[in-house]
Amino acid sequence: MTTPKRNHPDELIIGLVSVSDRASQGVYADKGIPSLMEWLAGTLSSPWRAETRLIQDDAATISGALVELVDDVGCDLVLTTGGTGPARRDVTPEATLAVATKPMPGFGEQMRQISLNFVPTAILSRQVAVIRETDSHAALIINLPGQPKSIKETLEGLRDADGKPTVPGIFAAVPYCIDLIGGPYIETRGEIVAAFRPKSAIRPAKAADGALPPGGLEGRV
Repeated sequence: MTTPKRNHPDELIIGLVSVSDRASQGVYADKGIPSLMEWLAGTLSSPWRAETRLIQDDAATISGALVELVDDVGCDLVLTTGGTGPARRDVTPEATLAVATKPMPGFGEQMRQISLNFVPTAILSRQVAVIRETDSHAALIINLPGQPKSIKETLEGLRDADGKPTVPGIFAAVPYCIDLIGGPYIETRGEIVAAFRPKSAIRPAKAADGALPPGGLEGRV
């Protein structure tokens, strides 16, 4: 495992993996990675960069991509899209669990809860989330749905007609999870997703001149 090379101490390195036989073969254009890139660009207010992989629906290939992104590239967060249904070729959850150190079942539970507000077949989705740890690094890996609309809904959650959040999305918990596994400090645009942290884990806000209060970066860089 090489130490991640960051352009900024708080730069989040994200792996984006789209799992699709036909898209990886050029039969049609992949929609998963572009949707994720657009959503992340509109949501994250702290530094980040992405490493992308478009791969076939094959367990060994998926596991290999996840290991490479975490162990070699140094990703702090890996988001996959596709391959989580009950069909024979849908093996993303199994490939993810095969490289896991710790399961994080709450993410999958909440994604299905969100999707059940729209379709009863949400119970057929098998998304999982896990932590993968090496001797010097750890990453959160989350399986997301395959459709851009569903990706956005599960990440952001649901809102009522007035825009008030009614069902929390999963990304609200991601920044603190990354904190706990030793990753960079992630900040989000609250009007899209308000990252939740205990008060003791919130970094002091920058002053008007852009400077941090004394000790504002203590323990973070």
